[in-house]
Amino acid sequence: MTLRLLCWCWMLASGLLSSSALGSAAPPPLTVYAAASLTEALQACADRYTAETGKPIRLSFAASSALARQIEAGAQADLFVSADTEWMDFLSQRALIQTHTRRDLVGNRLVLIAARDDTITLHIAPGFPLAERLGKDRLAVADPDAVPAGRYARAALTSLHVWDAVAPRLARADNVRAALQYVARGEAKLGIVYETDARADPRVRILDGFGADTHPPIRYPAALTATAAPGSADFLAYLTSAAAASIWANYGFLKL
Repeated sequence: MTLRLLCWCWMLASGLLSSSALGSAAPPPLTVYAAASLTEALQACADRYTAETGKPIRLSFAASSALARQIEAGAQADLFVSADTEWMDFLSQRALIQTHTRRDLVGNRLVLIAARDDTITLHIAPGFPLAERLGKDRLAVADPDAVPAGRYARAALTSLHVWDAVAPRLARADNVRAALQYVARGEAKLGIVYETDARADPRVRILDGFGADTHPPIRYPAALTATAAPGSADFLAYLTSAAAASIWANYGFLKL
């Protein structure tokens, strides 16, 4: 009995040691800070990458401006994906990214949206009656003073000569997904978001798209941070692979 008990204890201890050893060998997750408009597509890329490599990815989504400020303040991110070049430039100027790793991943389009059940129609053209169609309601946009989607929206409306009329009527959101929610929940009559955002929520519909000549090109630059962990470059490379390209396209992002 004593011998059997000793054998059992030895086997149990060995199992525990093996589990502990395996646990300690598991790679820590890479942390990716990314623009909110990338939520579904980047999550799909990360899931497939982890399934293929066994390497976990931790994703944190918010406005590019907020994420860049967090990195500036010392947040431990391995990879940053912005919704415009300006916030990537902001980190580059402060030596907070590895500039040689910087690359543009995908592009996007800017669209005007309304709630799915709203019967409003509106065609985008110079001087189009956006303010009149809003009535006493508001236009939902990401904050144009900081957030890329809002800055693109302001540029587009300015080029179309309607910005001054709607500027006092904005429902400013912390990021583009929050602007989408304002329209989806009926808290704003109209909104300006990326086409991929509109496609991600069945509660809204696209009224029309803004011409590419009305605003700066919408591109998503990515780069490793100055403190990126070993192995981070592998995931960045994966985001430009053929496998990732099919995911980006499936969610409506544009190939550059």
